[in-house]
Amino acid sequence: METKLLDVTTENIELAAALIADGKLVAFPTETVYGLGADAMNGRAVGKVYAAKGRPSDNPMIVHIAEKEELARLTPVVTPIMEALMETFWPGPLTMVVRKMPGIPDATTGGLDTVGVRMPSDEIARKLIRKSGCPIAAPSANISGRPSPTKPEHVVEDLQGRIDAILMGHDCQVGIESTVVDVTDDIPTILRPGIITQKDLEKAVEKLGKKVEMDPALFVNRPRDVSDKDFKPKAPGMKYKHYAPKAEMLIISGEISKVKAEIEKLKAENEAKGKNVGVILFGDHQFKEAAHDFFAKLRDFDVQAVDMILAGALDSNDGVGFAVMNRMLKSAGYSILNV
Repeated sequence: METKLLDVTTENIELAAALIADGKLVAFPTETVYGLGADAMNGRAVGKVYAAKGRPSDNPMIVHIAEKEELARLTPVVTPIMEALMETFWPGPLTMVVRKMPGIPDATTGGLDTVGVRMPSDEIARKLIRKSGCPIAAPSANISGRPSPTKPEHVVEDLQGRIDAILMGHDCQVGIESTVVDVTDDIPTILRPGIITQKDLEKAVEKLGKKVEMDPALFVNRPRDVSDKDFKPKAPGMKYKHYAPKAEMLIISGEISKVKAEIEKLKAENEAKGKNVGVILFGDHQFKEAAHDFFAKLRDFDVQAVDMILAGALDSNDGVGFAVMNRMLKSAGYSILNV
């Protein structure tokens, strides 16, 4: 398959939208990471996304809309909690898991009776959705299990020849995927942490007398057994291996001076064995910088053919730090050294 690499122009956005409306696949930028888009209401088109990514079919998609009013097409009820979250965070990097309308294909929802929906703030993404005339199902535009793409060249590396077109836009502003919150029950529950934190969400719903919980699975620092047929993930990234670089990766956790010393020691030891070692170490309060840079650093190390990556852990007491650590732990296969 020939993949069209499209500069972002009005004409090319219209071309990309026509491709999506015709059941084709187009990668496009959002404020979080690049997405791989298909018509969310076309089960056959969505099936092509799973095939292009090598993605398990029970891993649900997130459906992207351009206007709040489009939510009524996807879910039978809009609750006061949903209204409060939309008012505060849409457009932006928040996905709400809601009850789905019967017409949404099972391929889009991973066979669940719920669907994840978000309205991106990125204007290219929203123009594409508007022009296509349909909600767009769009997981990250990468090979399943690889670091998420935050630059157009990351998408080209993974998906050229597998999809119909790539809108070659800007580098992504946020750098990690959206926060996913389940709003199907009375208590909103975070299924995937992101740049919008638990504190942010609680502030938005406090006038309703609500708290926001974290899914207990977020605190299990080990891989989930992918053979667990009874577990149906409600959000992407809850079950399968994610974000893995090509190199072996180790996280070092502890007091910052000890972490730095251990990284220097391990780097020297491994370089003495002829290994090419990459280091990821952010400053004490560089949480948003870490979110923006983390996946790009993993991709850069792949290009540099690094053999080993040593990464300093972030403070998980910070909401954004917790979100980046969620990705970092999965990237390292939960390999962590406490010092």
